[in-house]
Amino acid sequence: MITKPIQTLGEFIIDRQDHFKYATGELSRILSAIRLATKIVNNHVNRAGLIDILGDHGEENVQGEIQQKLDVFANTTFINTLSQREVVCGIASEENEDFIAIQSTKNQDYCKYVVLIDPLDGSSNIDVNVSVGTIFSIYRRVTPIGTPVTIDDFLQPGHMQVAAGYVVYGTSTILVYTTGHGVNGFTLNPGVGVFFLSHPDMKFPEKGKIYSINEGNYVKFPAGVKKFLKYCQEEEGDRPYISRYIGSLCSDFHRNLLKGGIYIYPSGTNKPNGKLRLLYECNPMAFLAEQAGGKASDGFTRILDITPTSLHQRVPFFCGSKDMMKKAEEFMQTKE
Repeated sequence: MITKPIQTLGEFIIDRQDHFKYATGELSRILSAIRLATKIVNNHVNRAGLIDILGDHGEENVQGEIQQKLDVFANTTFINTLSQREVVCGIASEENEDFIAIQSTKNQDYCKYVVLIDPLDGSSNIDVNVSVGTIFSIYRRVTPIGTPVTIDDFLQPGHMQVAAGYVVYGTSTILVYTTGHGVNGFTLNPGVGVFFLSHPDMKFPEKGKIYSINEGNYVKFPAGVKKFLKYCQEEEGDRPYISRYIGSLCSDFHRNLLKGGIYIYPSGTNKPNGKLRLLYECNPMAFLAEQAGGKASDGFTRILDITPTSLHQRVPFFCGSKDMMKKAEEFMQTKE
């Protein structure tokens, strides 16, 4: 019996270059740089506890959140890997207040893309050995090629993304990404250090049974979210649904993508604009969700249609299987 050979991430990227209308090989080089940085971060995540990488770094990031040592390491690794290869003209990170403009020493006309990144999603889970991840988003610059990037290159609505993805550093390390032609997942074989295609053409089940939300904040939620949660918990038909919440967006999203479900981080009396960042978390996950047959909104408006106004803008986030999203959005329309 002849079995089909397993495809590596590198081979897959090359095979799919023609799907991209500006195909010059540059996008492939960016994805390859991200792949390399992912392997380096994965190595340190798996050695946490054996090397001095656990615990607080002792400083706050631009969000006012205490940085973990692994936050800083991951941020430096991704920025250095992307910068040194001179494949992008700008990088924005959740950990940095401002974007980083990159001047190419080789060819100013070559770098046409900017990358936005959450280097270590769910970093508060590091010290308790719960899955963490990386989220990335790639845009084609809108300012003239050959000139320094400006804030306008980063403040683009999500539907302008040319690629997005995430990595889960868990029981196995998986990289999931899209370039607008479906969603595919690749699992790292640690023995050879290579990502292999393990989850081709990933799709959200249209009907899900999992809801992922921090119910500890229930009293602070909008009325529509409270009513949706009560709906999820009712004994009727295929309900009650199952509550599963990890606290690492990558992990919660990945589980719901595979099994069917909805992830919600709404606004609240303590966080009127929500907590998640539009550019670093919501846009890339929304792009992936739609490419996988799911849906993403702020409860009212499609996430990918929101025009950003600042690098660290926060928005409420609802994302997942279409049927559950439709029901959640119906409840959001209800009055107190």
